[in-house]
Amino acid sequence: MRIQRIGSFIKKDLLIEWRQKHTLYGVVLYVGATVFSVYMMAGQPEAKIWNALFWLTQLFVSVNSVAKSFLQEPQQRFRYYFTIANPVDFLWAKMLYSMVLMIAMNLISLLLFVLLLGLPLKQVSLFVLISCMGSISLSSVFTFLAAIASRANQNAALMAILGFPIVIPILMMLSNLSLKAIAPVYQPGWWMLAASLMGLVLLVVALGTILFPFLWKE
Repeated sequence: MRIQRIGSFIKKDLLIEWRQKHTLYGVVLYVGATVFSVYMMAGQPEAKIWNALFWLTQLFVSVNSVAKSFLQEPQQRFRYYFTIANPVDFLWAKMLYSMVLMIAMNLISLLLFVLLLGLPLKQVSLFVLISCMGSISLSSVFTFLAAIASRANQNAALMAILGFPIVIPILMMLSNLSLKAIAPVYQPGWWMLAASLMGLVLLVVALGTILFPFLWKE
């Protein structure tokens, strides 16, 4: 079954992550160092600046944590996967694993933001929900871009080139969505913006499902 095959790949990534715990600890250290650097430069800023700094931090964290999902795989291992795996199952497993990892890093960075930069939120539970949506959207985009870069001679610079026009609108939507959790007044058009964001995520997943099998054969 497809679910079992995807679960096997996720289990494989978890085992690799567990054996190479220094990589995971390095990501956590990167999150802590980034938030602490923001605190040293900005102190405890006003709500809108806090919101912007949070999402910029999530952008750098997602690049650092999610990009390695494909780029750390050597070419010899890809050849082995080609003989035993379905490319769509492989991509979906990578995306799901990256989403879970990014949600965990997001919650850690949110906790550090609250501890160091204060809590300007009016609706904490809503902001946590939006941050999880942001983690899912950023991880899906960067996993797809990492898949493309991995088939282009592991060219990580390609991620930045392709990702810039996609990530900027996502960050703008996430920033506007977060204003509902920060501002005490009603924000019109919130649900439509959230639906547009999830639609963009589904579009990225659909594009990956269609295009990655062709990249897989290269």
